[in-house]
Amino acid sequence: MRPWILQETSYAYVKEQPYEVAVLPLGATEPHNLHLPYGTDVFEATIVGEKLCEAAHEQGAKIVLLPTIPYGTETNMQAFPLAMNLQPSTLACVIADLVETLVTSGIRKIVLLNSHGGNDLKPVLRELYGRTEAHLFLCNWYRVLSDCYSELFTHADDHAGEMETSFALAYFPDLVRRNEQGQLAADEGKPHRSRFEAIERGWVGITRPWHLLTTNSGCGNPHEATAEKGHELMRRLEERLVPFLVELSRSPIDESFPFRRDAPESE
Repeated sequence: MRPWILQETSYAYVKEQPYEVAVLPLGATEPHNLHLPYGTDVFEATIVGEKLCEAAHEQGAKIVLLPTIPYGTETNMQAFPLAMNLQPSTLACVIADLVETLVTSGIRKIVLLNSHGGNDLKPVLRELYGRTEAHLFLCNWYRVLSDCYSELFTHADDHAGEMETSFALAYFPDLVRRNEQGQLAADEGKPHRSRFEAIERGWVGITRPWHLLTTNSGCGNPHEATAEKGHELMRRLEERLVPFLVELSRSPIDESFPFRRDAPESE
């Protein structure tokens, strides 16, 4: 039994544990180019959650990892078969119900550990603020290393590219598809450009239809991915996120939580 993982834990243990923090991983079931499994986001969310919670538990955090939600918002991937969609409002309701359950169980610090770019969860935090006793924290783990991404990877990764493929090679390599020559069975993940400069430069946003944006749902070149890069990615995630989870577990909920009591520094 790993006592930081709810699915493996018995009631005999749980009823004696004053958990302070619950981590809820969120994934998706969708195509990832031609070489990665449909459950890539689910595997990522689960593995990242397990490793972060294990390390935090070992440092004294009273933390529990919940089962990963395997479905996410896929409204712009519906042209691909079996991209299993939950509407944003449906996903928000699922999260709200789970938050209510956690509060009933005495847990008021909740981390949403998101692994799917289509899950736009900041509005959920705004919707629930003031409607629940819980304090919600959102971590899109794939953005945590954006400031040092180029130290690890050569190519940008929007979906099934170098970063995700490296993670897969490190933690579920048996599910990464290769051709007869042993190379990744994937295209180069080169997206089609918009005809509008304002969209290309990020001045204007759209919901991108992935069957028009991509060839096989991949957006990012995966061919320089390695397992070593995936392991280093995880090491750096632990370096940045485990201290947060430990501090979150130890921090009392008072009238100023999660902010400090001391006066702001003068300029």
